[in-house]
Amino acid sequence: MRKPKIVMTVMKEDSGYSATASVKEIHINTEGETLDELKKNIVEAVNLSFEGKAFVFEADEIILKPDLQTFFDFYKVINAKALSERIGMNQSLLAQYIKGNKKPSPSQTQRILKGVQQVGKELASIQFLL
Repeated sequence: MRKPKIVMTVMKEDSGYSATASVKEIHINTEGETLDELKKNIVEAVNLSFEGKAFVFEADEIILKPDLQTFFDFYKVINAKALSERIGMNQSLLAQYIKGNKKPSPSQTQRILKGVQQVGKELASIQFLL
């Protein structure tokens, strides 16, 4: 058996964060008060779930699929105002999505994701003068 791909759905909750995944008949659930604690708990929960299968997972092998609120909580370095201007979205509307006051449609979520991924690609290709 090949090492399975793990995709954890990450959500902001009232008292912290939760993460869930299903891989065939294995269901993995964990939580944490902070995102750093959650990430540590995810690795532990995944490895406990596959203990009998001789798989060991590292944090970078587990794909996290957060909701918008969780994403912007974790990546505070991303300026929502600048992102909204870049993707042509009303800043107030993006702020409501980020705060969880409104739920974006799938097309709006794709639009935000595409903008974030474009910024990521640009940052990954940057080189500084030394």
